[in-house]
Amino acid sequence: MQESQVDMTVFEAILAKRCVRSYTAQAVSLDTIHILLEAAAHAPTALHHEPWAFAIIRDKQLLKDISNCAKPLFVQELQKTGSTPGCLAEPDFDIFYEASTLILICSKQTGPFMIADCWLAAENLMLAACAMKLGSCVIGAALTALNMPDIKVKLNIPEEFSVIAPIILGYPSGDTPPSPRKKPLILTLTS
Repeated sequence: MQESQVDMTVFEAILAKRCVRSYTAQAVSLDTIHILLEAAAHAPTALHHEPWAFAIIRDKQLLKDISNCAKPLFVQELQKTGSTPGCLAEPDFDIFYEASTLILICSKQTGPFMIADCWLAAENLMLAACAMKLGSCVIGAALTALNMPDIKVKLNIPEEFSVIAPIILGYPSGDTPPSPRKKPLILTLTS
């Protein structure tokens, strides 16, 4: 099966989607990345603003540098909440889990729906990746670092843009078991 072929229904992809944190060294092709960006760009958007823009990082050293910058910033954020840093405190820990690609969904727009729109695009991208047998995971711990002016300059992200959704992408190095989920909590059901 070619990596750009899809053999899942949408519901099968929703049920199969996992946060993958272990990847092979195989790079995701640019053709596949473009297909995933097309899926993202077909997300619903409030008022048809389509606020998203994308940055694709595939340079291993740059990913390592961003990881090294992001870890202490996120550890500080965790300590403010009384949480423990866990593996983030380990010097060799890679916040991007050795994934071959980091896709950043960015926006320069403001408004009440811009963040939701970008996250809808993120979900489209991740479900399409799952259907194409790729792994993905949101790396929220990198968000503070990714929005620092010097990091944005390194990534050629204009100053007026903000990184909204950082998503790693690659070929899973094994199976990721499902996480248990609670049944939907229904607060109201009218007839």
